[in-house]
Formats: sequence, C-alpha cells, structure tokens
Amino acid sequence: MPSLLVSVTLKVVLEAILVCWETKSQHLFDRPLNSSSRANQDSGGAFNTPTVCPTQDRNVVAEKKGVSNTVTGMIFGCYALFDLLASLVFGKYLVQIGAKFMFVAGMFVSGGVTILFGVLDKVPEGPIFIAMCFLVRMADAVSFAAAITASFSILAKAFPNSVATVLGSLEIFSGLGLVLGPPLGGFLYQSFGYEVPFIFLGCIVLLMIPLNMYILPNYDSDPGEHSFWKLITLPKVALIAFVINSLSSCFGFLDPTLSLFVLEKFNLPAGYVGLVFLGLASSYAISSPLFGLLSDKMPHLRKWFLVWGNIITAGCYMLLGPIPVLHIKSQLWLLVLILVLNGISAGMSIIPTIPEILSCAYENGFEEGLSTLGLVSGLFSAMWSVGAFLGPTLGGFLYEKIGFEWAAAVQGLWAMTSGVTMGLFYLWEHSQRRRSKLENILGTEEERTALLPDEIQP
Repeated sequence: MPSLLVSVTLKVVLEAILVCWETKSQHLFDRPLNSSSRANQDSGGAFNTPTVCPTQDRNVVAEKKGVSNTVTGMIFGCYALFDLLASLVFGKYLVQIGAKFMFVAGMFVSGGVTILFGVLDKVPEGPIFIAMCFLVRMADAVSFAAAITASFSILAKAFPNSVATVLGSLEIFSGLGLVLGPPLGGFLYQSFGYEVPFIFLGCIVLLMIPLNMYILPNYDSDPGEHSFWKLITLPKVALIAFVINSLSSCFGFLDPTLSLFVLEKFNLPAGYVGLVFLGLASSYAISSPLFGLLSDKMPHLRKWFLVWGNIITAGCYMLLGPIPVLHIKSQLWLLVLILVLNGISAGMSIIPTIPEILSCAYENGFEEGLSTLGLVSGLFSAMWSVGAFLGPTLGGFLYEKIGFEWAAAVQGLWAMTSGVTMGLFYLWEHSQRRRSKLENILGTEEERTALLPDEIQP
C-alpha cells in the first residue's frame, strides 16, 4: 500500500508538470493557443486540457531566439520519438537496471530538466538555445519513460491479482493532475513569471525522491529470455497494440483541433473553453476504477470492454462535429455530452489492455516476473507514444484540409477499425478454443472406445 500511495502522489505531480510544461512551452516557442495534452507526452490516460497562460508577447520570445516554425515542430516532435525508443529500451532492460532505481532515477532527471526548462529563456539565442531545447526535451522524454515504465511494473508486481483495479484507480489522479495543471501553472505564471511554475513543480518531484527511496521495495528477478519481438508477434498482442495506438491517436487528435473548433463554432470566450474539456477528463477519471475492478473480478468482460470501448469511441468522434452526412446540427450541449461519453469509452477500452497483454504473454510461455512486466509496460508506453505523435500530426493536417467534422470522422474510423478487428479476432479465438475442446473430447471418447473391449474380456 505505501508504494501505491507514493505512486498516486507522483501521478498527480507528473500530470500537473506535463500539462504545465506544455502550457508554458507554448509561450516559449510561440505555439498556437490551443490545448495542452498529456496525450502528446506520456503513456497512460488520455485527454486534453486547455491552456491558461496569457498570450501577451508570446511571439516575441521565439523571434528573439531565432527559432523557426519548422524547428519548433521538431523540438516538440522529438519528445514522442525519444519516449518511444526509451520505453522499448527500459522495458527490455528493466531487470538489469532495477525497477526501483529506474523509477527514482527517472524522477530525479525529470525534476531536474523541469527546472532547467524554466530557465531556457535565459539561454543565448541561436544554435545554443535550439540545442538546449532539444536536449531538455529529449532528457525529459527519456526520464518520463523510465519513471512510467518502472511504475507500471512495480504496481503490477505489488498487486498481481488487481492490476486493472490499481491502474484504473490511478487514473483518478491522472485526471486530478490534468485538472490541477492549468490553473496551478497559470496562477504561478501570472503571479511570479515564466520560470516559477517549472521550478516549483521540479522541486516537488525532487523532494519526493527520498520518500520513494525509503518506501518502495526492491524487487529482484532474473532476466527473461523473451524479447519485444516475441511479444509483439503474438497476434493478440499485436492487435491490442493497434488498439492502444488508435486510442492514443484519437485523444492526440483533439490537441490541435477541438479548442479551435469550439472557439470558431460557438464563439466562446477563451477562458470558458476549458470547461468543455472537463467532461472528458472527469468521466474518464470516474469510470476508469469501475472498469478496472470489473476487469479483475470478471476477466471474461475485458474483451467486450476492448471491443465496445473502441466502437463507442468511434461513434463519439463521428458525432463530435457531427459528420455532415448525419444532418445533425452542431450544438454545445451535444458536444459536451459526446465528450463525457468519450471519456467513459476511453476508460472502458484503455484499462483492460495491460491485463489482456499480460494474460496472453503468460499463456504463451513468458515467465511471471519483472522481466515480462517490463516488456509489457514498455510496449504500452511505446505504442501510446506512436499514437500521441500521429494523432496531432494527422489531426492538424486533416483539420486544415477537410475541416473538423470530417477530420473527426476519419479519426473515428481508425478506432472503429481497431475495435472491429479486435472483435473478429476474439470470435476466431473463441471458435478455435471450442474446436480444440471438441477435438479433445472426441479423442478421449475414441481412446475409451478402443480400450473398452479389452476391459470387458475375462
């Protein structure tokens, strides 16, 4: 339980850091005032929260530092790339490095680079500034991948029979961190300036390191014989990875598009846009523990959660605009309702993924230990990073070319494809098991029939 409490606290702080980071870095790099998203940065939970930092002089900083729009995009995009690579490496070598050390080291580096990011505006302009931005972003991606990969593995090891319940419960605090991030960062920014939000949150993470070193247990385990390639080539795992990728992409899609759509369509003041996102965050945070509990108590429901969660998500994206062929008028109350349903469907489909991958791995000969847990958590983080990169990239492109309504429908088609494919696989798997069971019964009956004459002879 102490390890769970520490992870809960860290979850809140890290979520707040990520939202605050994205919010304030938009000021530093002259990003459009859209919404800050955890989906662009990490591996667990998934929803967007609006920025709250003021826009005065936002473009002055980038111009003074000599950063072009292309370089700005590369600075932001390198996060997903290094998060992907680091998640795979840390997942593979979790046992050799040590889960506790990886977790604590990730926190230490993350806290340090968060503070460094707060003083980047003091760096001289030109190549030095650009290089420092790349280094800080890459270091943060690697450190966050280390902390998240290790934390998933530690929790799964500490609560082997309640993996989904624990992960679902943590999503409450994921939502809490996302809700606290913008107002906390905005208050510190407006009251004390650009540097203080990063220094404050970075120091909180650093102060938590001694507590984690004292409370978290050491888990010893032998290195496993299996690899990521062996895991991802399992058909069921590959399809679940596609589900993770599609869900991450769906939420990443909202980052550059939804806030602009709300501002243009409903003429809401910028300060009220955040209220639209709260329905998504709150419904996801509230529903996730329930789906986690059900996934652990009734494992046979996990496949239905995965399939129907994706299908409902697809329907939500079709109705976000809504898609023009439905001839439904876009209304604010409908948009908020759809986002609430989207949060519920997200919890339904995201929470069962790790338990399903674990059960599939164990059924196919993977050892029950930290080595397998590291592979699974690393795979989840890596697939989420891919979707977190593709979602905003394709979403922004489609938004410009065909508008939000059709772009959201295309994104929903991705979720629909993953859900239907997953459903077809489960049907095939069920038929194979029935056939195998029937063959075993027939084989047993044939053996008994063959032996019966010998048994009745005197």
